[in-house]
Amino acid sequence: MALQSKLFRGDPKLESAAVSDPAHIVPGATGPHVGKIQLALIQLDGASITQDSVFGPATAAAVLAYKQKRKIVNTSYQTEADNIVGKMTIAALDREMLATENGSVRLCGRKEIPNVDRFMIPRL
Repeated sequence: MALQSKLFRGDPKLESAAVSDPAHIVPGATGPHVGKIQLALIQLDGASITQDSVFGPATAAAVLAYKQKRKIVNTSYQTEADNIVGKMTIAALDREMLATENGSVRLCGRKEIPNVDRFMIPRL
């Protein structure tokens, strides 16, 4: 299925990563698609990384942390999360970004709640 979030949809490298194992995004990758992944990690997970479009050690650690929190593991060949952005990871990032763009908030990828900003009571 095509990516849905405004951030990811239409990006050929991310669209490929969503459907093709050889197209996974791995440490050492560079380009705008990596910058989009970094932005998603910053927004969704509070990752303390720089959006520099380089999949270096800090981004790899942020991907691993994101996957560990959400238990993103392909149990057909893995026993624990890795630092690669493959089909399952890009799908999870896309799903959470779409929810954020649509005014919902995800808490650690597990529960979606409406954006509560509009329900805040002004201070007196």
